[in-house]
Order: sequence, then structure tokens, then C-alpha cells
Amino acid sequence: MSTTPTAATATKASISELQRIASQVRRDIVRQVHGVQSGHPGGSLGCADYLTALYFNILRHDPANWDMDGRGQDLFFLSNGHISPVWYSVLARSGYFPVSELATFRKLNTRLQGHPTTHEGLPGVRMASGSLGQGLSVAIGAALAKKLNGDDRMVYTLHGDGELQEGQIWEAAMFAASKKVDNLISTVDYNGRQIDGDVEDVLSLGDLKAKWSAFGWDVLETEGNDMTALVATLNEAKGRTGKGKPVMILMRTEMGQGVDFMMNSHEWHGIAPNDQQLAAALAQLEETLGDY
Repeated sequence: MSTTPTAATATKASISELQRIASQVRRDIVRQVHGVQSGHPGGSLGCADYLTALYFNILRHDPANWDMDGRGQDLFFLSNGHISPVWYSVLARSGYFPVSELATFRKLNTRLQGHPTTHEGLPGVRMASGSLGQGLSVAIGAALAKKLNGDDRMVYTLHGDGELQEGQIWEAAMFAASKKVDNLISTVDYNGRQIDGDVEDVLSLGDLKAKWSAFGWDVLETEGNDMTALVATLNEAKGRTGKGKPVMILMRTEMGQGVDFMMNSHEWHGIAPNDQQLAAALAQLEETLGDY
């Protein structure tokens, strides 16, 4: 049984607590993907620190009173939906649904599909994401709705760097700046890798900081696998909202972070570890909250 402190208790986890939670989240990731021999461990491991920091320190939310509207609460949209293992783990560990349900990942007729869906009513999920490039547009709509409703809460999004090769992202970027959607904080997982290889080789993104700045966004940069730096940057981003510009965080991460043989390569973008590889991965990741 998990003893994770839930977000509903309204206490922000310390840096050391966040690091402990992130270790367990990484264990959850490799176990989920191994259990069905399918899924995306690489990017999930790289983003474990970000999502842990977001749900246990930054977001103003109440898992016990979740609904689709999210009035009076911060909202999060996962645009790169293939990294669902990390999101499911963090949602479960923060109290949105039982941790034991992680054992149903990608199984037929369950709520934890390979890419997040809404038709089964999984708490915490407000959009189906798997078709890349759409999350920013959805988040902008949600952010504008909060403005119309007089709701002062924030909207957050996460995107893959390879996802920025989708044209819809840049249409949404122009719109958000033009309409001064300044209650929006977006983050790019800037790990430099995608399913077919290095992003630079597949389709170079050029100078992303210059691009987002030119599109009218307030741009920050951070190390996404350094919990102290990550929390500080997320708090700085919050301080920059409400000033006429949407905020973008370019977050450098390592695909496969925490498992040495999954790092420094794109090969673990979408393959599952075998029994021996799972054991090797778990040996590197401390069990801090109890496995499901």
C-alpha cells in the first residue's frame, strides 16, 4: 500500500521528498512497460522529475475533488501522450486513482491505455493525447476559459522537442502571444532525441530560445533532471505570468534518466525491458514508497 503524501493534503514536498518520490515513479515506469512488453520508457524516465515537481510542489489542485472543468484549480495537459507511464504513476501517487491500478497499464478494456484517453473517465486526464502537436491548442483554450470565468489558476503543458516539428504548435504559439494568454506555462522536454534518432538529424529545431522569444513568449531554460533547479524555474515561471506573455520553459533532460543502459540513446524511446533488463533497472532505482 502506498504511503505517498497526496497533493490534497496541501503540503508542498521538499526537494529531498521530491527526489524520493521521483525514484519510485521511475520504478513504476519500468515495471509498467515491462509488464505488457510495450510502451515508452525513455522519455518517461527523463520527465519523472518534472512531473513529480509539478504535482507535489507546484500545482494548486485537489485530486479528491477532480472534475473535467477544473474551476479553481491549476490544469495540466500532457501533449506528448506517449510518455503516459510517468503521468499515470504521478497521478496515482498523488491520489487521483489507486496505485494498484498501475498494474493494468495498456491492458485491454482498462483506463490506463498506452496514450491517455478520456472516454473511460480516468481522473486527472482532460484530453486524449497521442496525436502530437495538439496539446498547446487545447491548453490555450482552457487558459482563455479561465480568464473568461474570472479564474486566477494557471494552465500547464508538457511537449516533446520532436513534437515541435508539428506545424500546429507554431500556429498555437502565435495565437497565444497575440491574444496575451499570460496564464499559461508550457514546457518542452528538450532531450534532443525522438523515435528515429537525434532531433538534429531528423529535422533540426535551430535556436529554440530565439524562436520562442521571436514568437512573443517569455522564455526560461532549466535542467530537468536537477530537482532544485527545476522547482526554482517553475516558481520563477509562475512569477512571470500575468504580464501579457505566455511562458515557455526549455527543459534539458536525458532520455532514460536513472537507468544507465537506457541513457544517451534514442533506442529506448519505445521498447520494453526484458526480465533481466528490468532487474538491472530496478537495482539502480531506490524503492521509496512501495511498489504496486
